[in-house]
Amino acid sequence: MTDTLPDIQSVFDWMKSSSHPLLIAGPCSAETEEQVHETVDAIAKTKQVSLVRAGIWKPRTRPNTFEGVGEVGLKWLKDAGIKNNLPVATEVANAQHVEACLKAGIDVLWVGARTTGNPFSVQEIADALRGVDIPVIVKNPIHPDLQLWIGAIERIRDSGISKIAAMHRGFSFYGESVYRNEPRWEIPIALKTMLPELPVFCDPSHISGRPDLIQMVSQRALDLGMVGLMIETHRDPTSAWSDAKQQITPSTLNEIISALEIREEVCIDQEFIDQLQSLRRKIDGLDEEIIELIAKRMGIAKEIGEYKKDNGVTILQLERWTEIVKSRNFWGQSLGLSAEFLNRYLEQIHKESIRTQTKVMNQSNEDTEIPW
Repeated sequence: MTDTLPDIQSVFDWMKSSSHPLLIAGPCSAETEEQVHETVDAIAKTKQVSLVRAGIWKPRTRPNTFEGVGEVGLKWLKDAGIKNNLPVATEVANAQHVEACLKAGIDVLWVGARTTGNPFSVQEIADALRGVDIPVIVKNPIHPDLQLWIGAIERIRDSGISKIAAMHRGFSFYGESVYRNEPRWEIPIALKTMLPELPVFCDPSHISGRPDLIQMVSQRALDLGMVGLMIETHRDPTSAWSDAKQQITPSTLNEIISALEIREEVCIDQEFIDQLQSLRRKIDGLDEEIIELIAKRMGIAKEIGEYKKDNGVTILQLERWTEIVKSRNFWGQSLGLSAEFLNRYLEQIHKESIRTQTKVMNQSNEDTEIPW
């Protein structure tokens, strides 16, 4: 990555015109004045970081754990930023946090995942921001709810804030995963589609939950057009007072960032453009064939529904569905398709087949069909 960093005073304006990702780094929590200064000093030496972060108030899942040093940490963070000519950012969860940050001269605020999920809390923050135009980043809510995320962004925007960005930090889930929080990339992509002018960052630390995944997640985020990364960085992660397992040292941060490939969104080479268009035309043709085949499949599903209705048979045939999932997964994976994709595809096909057969079974209620 290039070491050309944006002007401190125009971080958000710069993001819209630069292909260089904006890097936010710093400890999960401000712990002591010495720890903040030592960490920020080391981060600044990498010459890769545009904005320094540290948690001052930490909303913890359970009580009797470290919940941040409070307002005293704002001065540590701000002083460390001034010393290294870097703007600083921290998380706010209520109006009192906003007021303390504005008084301390914090440059950028972010709304955390737990807060984003509570419209009352977001509105309180938005009300406290009226009359102030400080940059604000809104993290996704803990659960995969796109409308809740957009609603939080709109509340901040409606308060008069003009420099707003989103932060993708992954989503809670039940079960086993290599991630701490499932990335669910389709959700930030949907956000970018609905709000194309909104800068979207990624927080690889909270998605990964472990250092060895951070570079992979970071590369994926940049390849999907995210404008920057927030990576938790500590002078000594093993001794960190919160989220020790997902933080990295400044030297590791430098290695990760230096190894990332920065790809352009647009290429002006005519040969490339012509070849890309040729391949896209092939995709268009295949998509047309696929949609026609799916329509034919649903036509047969309708016939099956009529046959079941005439013979008093239920729509759901679990044995047949299990057979389809097993055989199609085998066929698809043998052709190089992932099990995750195949299962999602089959789920949607099955859902539409059931909807089609339900209309057949209940023709008199077709105009008042209950959504799936």
